[in-house]
Amino acid sequence: MLELKGLSFQVAGDSREKEIIRDVSLTVAPGKLVVITGPNGGGKSTLARLIAGIEKPTAGRIYFEGEDITDASITDRAKMGIAYALQQPVRFKGIRVLDLLRMACGKQISVAGACEYLSAVGLCARDYIHREVNASLSGGELKRIEIATVLARGAKLSVFDEPEAGIDLWSFQNLIQVFENMRRTIADSSIVIISHQERILSIADEIIVIKEGAIAAQGPRQEILPGLMGTPAAVSECRVLQQSRGEEQP
Repeated sequence: MLELKGLSFQVAGDSREKEIIRDVSLTVAPGKLVVITGPNGGGKSTLARLIAGIEKPTAGRIYFEGEDITDASITDRAKMGIAYALQQPVRFKGIRVLDLLRMACGKQISVAGACEYLSAVGLCARDYIHREVNASLSGGELKRIEIATVLARGAKLSVFDEPEAGIDLWSFQNLIQVFENMRRTIADSSIVIISHQERILSIADEIIVIKEGAIAAQGPRQEILPGLMGTPAAVSECRVLQQSRGEEQP
């Protein structure tokens, strides 16, 4: 279980400290899929980086499975079972996709085993398994490979920062299935997704709305989603998604 207690994060501004995250407290229970959404610039990605250990809070504490991990490094958090998928995946010149999946899995898995993870994210395994994770791959391909590494980890807590960014429509449809399969097959694992997308919001157990660095709304999907769909920003998001599906607009 993940717990954030009174979490705040400030950065130096031109004339004073700018508060990006303000006194955020929340709990992500085992086996739950939680989606964090809200206006752009509201602090969602910063919150994800605080959970992963990329940023350190200026106040508050972070607990994972009852242990205080506020000062733990990214590496230590990874060893505890926390996986983080970046909004913009990193390229690794000289490292093959197979090598990356083996490192994520933590053991010498077979080529066939590695291919299963690639197939799960909609990639033809034979076309990618021996390719380098370098500039020859598109942003969408890198995103799917990164998600495959998270699957290989089998982490207790998986954090995805806008996983839909840069991927095509077919891959997006497949991505939804990946998240649902993770929830069903990895026992007691938790998933936190930063996203605006209606389809991802619609599979959440709980939705947390972050606005101006603070929690503006929080609760079960059935309670929060109808209110979000009534806002102009949400309607705009829905229309963009409908257009990507080729659906007619009213």
